[in-house]
Amino acid sequence: MQGKLDQLETLSKKCSKGMTFQVEITPIAEAQIEQAYRWYREQNPEFADRWFRGLMNIITTLQKKPFRCSLAVEHEIFLEEVRQLLYGKSKNVYRVLFAIRDATVYVLYVRHSAQAPLTTDDLEELENGA
Repeated sequence: MQGKLDQLETLSKKCSKGMTFQVEITPIAEAQIEQAYRWYREQNPEFADRWFRGLMNIITTLQKKPFRCSLAVEHEIFLEEVRQLLYGKSKNVYRVLFAIRDATVYVLYVRHSAQAPLTTDDLEELENGA
């Protein structure tokens, strides 16, 4: 455990000195983004396009200083440290859940803030494609 903490501290120091992380969006997160986009598109196509561009822009900011984001509410159910980046305003806030592995930020899930925090059962369902 101490080795992991040392690695995290080293990464955090590099990050504060301007380290650039690669950002990858997992297939599950891609599907969640696509589902939200389609729903918004049916309601208001102009808003949907703005929402999508804004979401992609905010995800891109994870290339610099991803450690600025707080731990996800449900971080304890994961085997690794999972953080969250909030995107949106008022009723349209989304939580971008991500993990940092070496020099890569993996966007794991994108969830509307009105959704309950993930549970271990949710994770199993999502991983199994349910």
